[in-house]
Amino acid sequence: MKRSEVNRQIQSALDFAESLQFKLPPFARWTPQEWACRGHEADEIRHNRLGWDITDFGGGDFRRQGLTLFTIRNGNPKGPADSGRPAKTYCEKLLIADEDQVTPMHFHWSKMEDIINRGGGILVIEVHRATRDETLSPEPVPVSVDGVVRTVPAGTQIELHPGESITLPPYLYHAFWAKKGHGRVLSGEVSAVNDDERDNRFLEPLGRFPAIEEDEPPRFLLCNEYPAAR
Repeated sequence: MKRSEVNRQIQSALDFAESLQFKLPPFARWTPQEWACRGHEADEIRHNRLGWDITDFGGGDFRRQGLTLFTIRNGNPKGPADSGRPAKTYCEKLLIADEDQVTPMHFHWSKMEDIINRGGGILVIEVHRATRDETLSPEPVPVSVDGVVRTVPAGTQIELHPGESITLPPYLYHAFWAKKGHGRVLSGEVSAVNDDERDNRFLEPLGRFPAIEEDEPPRFLLCNEYPAAR
């Protein structure tokens, strides 16, 4: 991805969240210059990869296959930092999807998560059970939508309107996107500790963090770009 596109997507996400009155923490707007002055007081943000995450999943076509994420809080999957504070066992994210912009089919080996439509359009989530060899199962899928459990056919596309949510346990394949004609979606994710390096099983092999082409200076830093503490 080009840095100009990353800059544009982050600013667009900030504006979209603001339009829905969803307030992000101050570090969402820290510039590279501000990051350069931060010491160990910001280590929780660094170590737990809080902040912005823009991905095209290695496909090179962000508009068709991509996602804008902001991790608000997270524990550290590698264990607690030596901070003297108890380790967090939970995670909260924002997930911003444009119309027909697909997050590809995947599951998590360990993480259980709730995906919540926080506002905007309609979020579509397609669900499949995983087989023992981690392919798509034809078996029906038990799902919990806002605490109401039902069983749906494999491949069902569940629509979540603003305020609605779905629980996704480990080994439940899912892909999602904003429904065409209804606008982009600001989704929330509430889950166990998130580990993007070791707990994503994509149905098709994909990249998680894109290479960045530096065609302009960064206005913001991604969660894997923070400088070491001063």
